[in-house]
Amino acid sequence: MSDRRIEVLTDLPAATADEVLALIAAGAAEDGQPAVSEQGRLRVRHGSRPGVQHLLLWTGTELAGYGQIDGTDPVEAPTGEFLVHPARRSQGHGRALGDAMLGATGKRLRVWAHGGHPAARHLAVQLGMKMFRELRQMRRPLDAAASGIPEPRLPDGVTVRTFVPGQDEAAWLAVNAAAFAHHPEQGSMTLDDLRDREAESWFDPEGFFLAFRGAALAGFHWTKVHAQEGLGEVYVLGVSPSEQGSGLGRALTAVGLRHLATTRALPAAMLYVDADNGPAVAVYERLGFTTHEADLMYRTES
Repeated sequence: MSDRRIEVLTDLPAATADEVLALIAAGAAEDGQPAVSEQGRLRVRHGSRPGVQHLLLWTGTELAGYGQIDGTDPVEAPTGEFLVHPARRSQGHGRALGDAMLGATGKRLRVWAHGGHPAARHLAVQLGMKMFRELRQMRRPLDAAASGIPEPRLPDGVTVRTFVPGQDEAAWLAVNAAAFAHHPEQGSMTLDDLRDREAESWFDPEGFFLAFRGAALAGFHWTKVHAQEGLGEVYVLGVSPSEQGSGLGRALTAVGLRHLATTRALPAAMLYVDADNGPAVAVYERLGFTTHEADLMYRTES
């Protein structure tokens, strides 16, 4: 299209950020879920981050598409997410955004297709990318009696309390990094990333459980409530490497699920887990979770 142009920014003006968030919301209403992850949306809201680029596709003065590139991983290829407004699809905008992202990264790119929609899968193939990762969303029903959720059995010497903002950030970041050393997206969270989440309306320290062995943080279960959907989430569950195999992860899972079922009275819970993490999938299946949908990641071969 002759009036199509793509603008690349490292910082979004407030008015433009609002336009981007409205575009993402319009896409989510059409597709059933946002095409840009929570982390990506936080980067839109909270200003520039080193290594992050925003691609704005304009048709005249209308924002018709948006892409985000995260090049902060020092080893892996940059990751990307992008979408086109539902009213402007099938006009070549998606291919144009994808080509621009490949050009910006030297054709070294990993791209998420949240929900694995057929159109996104088809576009990834058109861009010469191949699927290499599947992230499952699993769900299970809850009830006010927390039936089917095992009684938490903490290892000897371990106690649990809730997160205290302004006190527990450093300890949590250290254990999160250790627990997710193999998982760059989660393990690389910074203090700014954590504080961005603490500033969100959904943040509730009463649903953020910390397990201690003496004074040392041993593990955690951070829950999240999606109020509009009536859905609780096992948002982040991590155990210090020194505690792995102790049963702490299972106990903390039960603590959080019971909180979502009884204190928050939510009808269902969800979580995300990599499909190739067989042990974790098996644990969650034993807790009554089943696969609801999947996010797919594609990458270039270069």
